[in-house]
Amino acid sequence: MNRGLKILSVASSIVMLLVLIGGALVTKTGSGMGCGRSWPLCHGQFLPSEINGELLIELSHRLVSGLSVILVTWLAIWSWKKIGHVRETKFLAFLSVFFLIVQALLGAGAVIWGQDPVIMALHFGVSLVSVASVFLLTLLIFEVDKKFDAESLIIDKSLRSQIYAISIYCYIVVYTGALVRHKKAHLACLDFPFCDNSAIFSLPSNEFEWVQMGHRFAALLFFTWIIILSVHIIKHYRSKRVLFWSAVSAIVLIILQPLSGAFIIYTRVNLFVTLAHATFITVLFCVLSYLVLLSSRSKKNEINNNKKIA
Repeated sequence: MNRGLKILSVASSIVMLLVLIGGALVTKTGSGMGCGRSWPLCHGQFLPSEINGELLIELSHRLVSGLSVILVTWLAIWSWKKIGHVRETKFLAFLSVFFLIVQALLGAGAVIWGQDPVIMALHFGVSLVSVASVFLLTLLIFEVDKKFDAESLIIDKSLRSQIYAISIYCYIVVYTGALVRHKKAHLACLDFPFCDNSAIFSLPSNEFEWVQMGHRFAALLFFTWIIILSVHIIKHYRSKRVLFWSAVSAIVLIILQPLSGAFIIYTRVNLFVTLAHATFITVLFCVLSYLVLLSSRSKKNEINNNKKIA
């Protein structure tokens, strides 16, 4: 396999992750209007003469986003030509470019016209799909060299259904978390895990507490589901290395996720903790997306095996 394509795929994955984290940084620091209502220029200029912190954050995010468009488009075209024979390549190449464009348009719309927090929460979700698409495309490129066996796996139907369902639910949990950020409801509840640990049976008293506690409840269900599913995979698919290590990674990430969420409260929204929280769920979504890819292959492998037996 072309070494240059591998390097490009890894670079694209890293830049896409930086774009997503950069978007979270823009929101966290309130730098969305750092360049005013001007897009793609900043205050109508390529490089404004007066630069402050908010402008620097927003402009840096735009520059990295611009770089991601170049790299991902290049990666999509190159991988289409080089490994287009691999079943998932063309679909993932299309997804990576399509969602990157949607992501850019949502960002531009927020700058020019402003957006409701409910809509802006979708921006993070779209970014998540774009990152996952590039990540999976990168794995396909490395798979061609047979660095790991992930083509002949057969996963039972019930587990496949669980993987599909939990991946969809992960996206819902991500949306509730993004809504907390865009609603600025981080500190609506100053205790953890309950809104008020001295009155655990009291209902949220305002919209911001409902948003915060809604996310925590959704995250608790997600945490429990991931642990149960991962333990099942480790127990029954220990010999399947890609499944085993995906499950181990999921357990590590799902433990780090609520811990970082709690530290957001205890540190009163520390910047680095907040960015770590966004990073953990992004990587976890990528792991789940890979399990979805393996599950879709498994169904095809099962059909082929049945045909051979018949």
